[in-house]
Amino acid sequence: MINSLSIFQNSVLLTFKELRVNKLRTALSLTGVAFGIFCIIGVLTTVTSLERNIQNEVNSLGSNTIYIDKWDYSGGPNRPMWKFRSRPVMKNSEVALIKERSLLAGAATFLMQTTANISFKDDVIENSTIYCINEDQIVIQPIGFYAGRYFSSAEFTNGTNNCIIGYTNAEDLFGNADRAMGRQIDIKGKKATIIGVIKKEGKSFIGWDYDKCVMINNKFAKQIFDPELSNPILIIKGKPNVTPNALSQELKGIMRQIRRLSPLQEDNFSLNSVEAFSKAISDSFVTIDIVGSIIGGISLIVGMFGIANIMFVTVKERTSMIGLKKAVGAKKSAILFEFLLEASILCILGGMIGLIFVYILTLILSGPLDFPVYLSAPMIFTTFIICLIVGILAGIIPASRAAKMDPVTAIRSH
Repeated sequence: MINSLSIFQNSVLLTFKELRVNKLRTALSLTGVAFGIFCIIGVLTTVTSLERNIQNEVNSLGSNTIYIDKWDYSGGPNRPMWKFRSRPVMKNSEVALIKERSLLAGAATFLMQTTANISFKDDVIENSTIYCINEDQIVIQPIGFYAGRYFSSAEFTNGTNNCIIGYTNAEDLFGNADRAMGRQIDIKGKKATIIGVIKKEGKSFIGWDYDKCVMINNKFAKQIFDPELSNPILIIKGKPNVTPNALSQELKGIMRQIRRLSPLQEDNFSLNSVEAFSKAISDSFVTIDIVGSIIGGISLIVGMFGIANIMFVTVKERTSMIGLKKAVGAKKSAILFEFLLEASILCILGGMIGLIFVYILTLILSGPLDFPVYLSAPMIFTTFIICLIVGILAGIIPASRAAKMDPVTAIRSH
């Protein structure tokens, strides 16, 4: 145990001495390893963060949820676009029929999404997202409120001209979101009283655009918008422990009944599962991870040869020292371990430099670019393992050559 600690201590000291004596040579070799680690960990970190951000936004669409639409979100089968376009739009009345016939649905809603200018006095926001919703919308997609409340059942039933506004829209119209409550905004000539302000959510590329939206109930929406032109969809959330596949199969049968399709007629609707979409994203990122790892691996191999070159030179420079150590009883395994450890330490140092570059990358992406990047503990541990393996591979041949040296020949070579 004491001997092993002594070898470890000596290897560390000799490694850092090598760094000081041969600064340029060592720096070039460490750069190769650092660049390789930066490529591998940087790509994996960025891709993993991108996947996590996209998955978070996909999951915000609702867990165990099916979107029934005329369009197939995955691109669907090889079907002409005109066939999708010619399908009938979803209807509000179909929600009640689904609730009546489904045993697996826990909540169902009819959603229209469109854009319109909204205004307060002389302040106008152009093309704000307008969500026209039913009562179950908050069950399927929970909403956090900065101020105010959700619509009541009576407001949905009566089609009251109340609205809920996104945080950014509230700031843009009133200067401060706190001033929005109770104010009336204009939506295409119709007045709507603000009863709630949604808390700030941040940028979204796939999920709901809550920060820049206005929510109104569907009955009120019919006075303003044409359902045919408002991208109407049905959103169905399964009961607890109901699988998306089981819910999808049941909904397919119910929709065919509602639309009175014969066995020979094809579906005139699409069932889009959030879970299926999430799985498709995960599958696509596997390929990206592999490509990124290959690119980083090539860079790391270049760095590995640089470390190997340092170790060959180091062995040559220390030939007489190796001979003296063997002459006084040092074992082959001790010499082998010493040089493998030194190679590994060099690689780990290169890896640490690479991680510093990755950390700088995360600051750039998370800060000015507003793209959250996560450098996780598993990634740091992975870096350590990769560096250890690369160090062993880079040092195994030079270390073996040093361990096999004849002590007499080694001493005379000085």
